Amino acid sequence: MSLLDIRKLNVTFGHGSNPFRAVSGLDLSINSGEILGIVGESGSGKSVTMLAMMGLIDAPGIVTAENLSFAGQDLIGMKPAQKRQIIGRDIAMIFQDALTSLNPAYTVGDQLIETLKQHTPLRGAALKARALELLEQVEIPDAKSRLNAYPHQLSGGMSQRVMIAMAIACKPKLLIADEPTTALDVTVQAQIMELLVNLQKQNDMALILITHDLAVVAEIAQKMVVMYAGEVVETSATDTLFATPRHPYTQALLSSIPEHSKGARRLNTLAGVVPGQYDRPTGCLLSPRCLYANAQCASQHPPIIPIAGTSVRCFTPLDSNGIPSHE
Repeated sequence: MSLLDIRKLNVTFGHGSNPFRAVSGLDLSINSGEILGIVGESGSGKSVTMLAMMGLIDAPGIVTAENLSFAGQDLIGMKPAQKRQIIGRDIAMIFQDALTSLNPAYTVGDQLIETLKQHTPLRGAALKARALELLEQVEIPDAKSRLNAYPHQLSGGMSQRVMIAMAIACKPKLLIADEPTTALDVTVQAQIMELLVNLQKQNDMALILITHDLAVVAEIAQKMVVMYAGEVVETSATDTLFATPRHPYTQALLSSIPEHSKGARRLNTLAGVVPGQYDRPTGCLLSPRCLYANAQCASQHPPIIPIAGTSVRCFTPLDSNGIPSHE
């Protein structure tokens, strides 16, 4: 049984004749101890998917699913009080921008202790000792003095480490990292990723890594989910996806990695933008940007089909040579 199992997840905003479906018919699963990468451009629905799973979509957002379960427990039908016992303890999330996620009015120690109070029986001196232990675990130098520091006194990298410390405070079974290296220097990005992987191994956590940068997850994720305009367009083992992408969008993302443009005068790019509420195509959502789109793509919405261990949403998936099947 999967640790997290999501089937036909929909997230809709707005009412009336033209509601916007930010996530549509999404299927996703992850096992204990597994690292899953979710990739796609900004606006693909990656973060919204995880926020919906955690119950963090407020009105006017509407979340529905055929199945949304964690460790065999139904998250959709669960009472709010029961869900609060799981979210933050068994499921934790590192949000995109650490500087805005931390409360500027409270010290690092206060915020760590508040998390521990909510989800553990620790009290008194044991709380402060555990908070110090967490800062040391995420390799913050001079951890004891940092307990009394305010967020504005920390660098971006240290703030991110504090967010990681808060997320792992209760030894979660599933950790979700949403763009954990945003706005950090390249060297700091590498340190944060190494830290996350080490913590994942030490605690045998499942880790979902949300990013628009395929290079970030290329060497650490066992499985990849590629999203576009609120839909999953390809799911595959990481090695397979990088070696033989089956969806034209995946192929375009991989081609845009700078290493793939060595010797070229210009970087490879994918023209256009992810469609919004008022410019969504009738058929395949990628069709206006796809080099291989045909009349069927423009008029019909493609289903997910299995191909050699990969699931792909395309009428003309690419073969092992990167050529669409209709050519």
